[in-house]
Amino acid sequence: MTWFHHALVTGGAGFIGSHLTDRLVENCEVTVYDDFSNGDADHVPEEASVIQADVRKRKPLADAVAEADVVFHEAAQVSVQQSVSNPKSSQEVNVDPMLTILESARDTDTRVILASSAALYGHPIYLPIDEEHPKEPTSPYGLEKLTADHYCRLYHDLYEVETVALRYFNAYGPRQQGGDYSGVISIFRDQALANDDITVEGDGEQTRDFVHVDDIVQANLLAATSDDAVGKAFNIGTGDSITIRELADTIKNVTDSESDIVHVDSREGDIDRSEASIDKAREVLGFQPEYTVFEGLRDYLGQGRP
Repeated sequence: MTWFHHALVTGGAGFIGSHLTDRLVENCEVTVYDDFSNGDADHVPEEASVIQADVRKRKPLADAVAEADVVFHEAAQVSVQQSVSNPKSSQEVNVDPMLTILESARDTDTRVILASSAALYGHPIYLPIDEEHPKEPTSPYGLEKLTADHYCRLYHDLYEVETVALRYFNAYGPRQQGGDYSGVISIFRDQALANDDITVEGDGEQTRDFVHVDDIVQANLLAATSDDAVGKAFNIGTGDSITIRELADTIKNVTDSESDIVHVDSREGDIDRSEASIDKAREVLGFQPEYTVFEGLRDYLGQGRP
């Protein structure tokens, strides 16, 4: 793997960004760009430089991009519910900074890796979901991710900016906070460790493709160092899925919890099935997930890591 000299990680104090930063500082100079509204300064390794600023501030963001060989754009407003409640402010975080980054990268030959999302697909019409699946997002968040994802490829096609969009499925691992289905593992974990009821929405037969944060970091590093990846988008998951009820049972067992598993009302507009096709990522990036969801949960929860 050919490394770069200087990497910028927006949202580098957050869940995925901090894990990525941990790996990057082993091999190159790293700058973390974060306003710490959600990220934790304690998760930033001391070897990294820090710019404490909002991604909506165009000049400091553009200046930071200009100093980097590669940008990992992880900063985002990730709550679907918040995007529904206030789509304008969500757009300002999830789309506008993408344009700032791409415009700066256009002038400086910086490679841009976008943290995109499976939310841009909406309700699946077939499984597994490949990259050519129709895109019908069901929330402003999904639409914002689709917009940023399209901008990446447009800037590559029009201006030859080296861009890669990584469409994460349901990420989990240490340092994650609860929220939506990407955070259901941390929600179930907290309930299990407290011996509270583990609350499953609906019948629990919904399926999700949960991907460990270490595998997401692997995908980012591959995207940053592969010439074959530029101008493309890739699903990043495991290529397998688990029902939410199975997930609750597994977490209860791994944590030796005395919790009861109870079913509550389903969430309106919930997607029934989700599973990634990762054939393209395997073929082009050489991506190979190291964790099944069962192995990942055992590693994550069995060691009691926060």
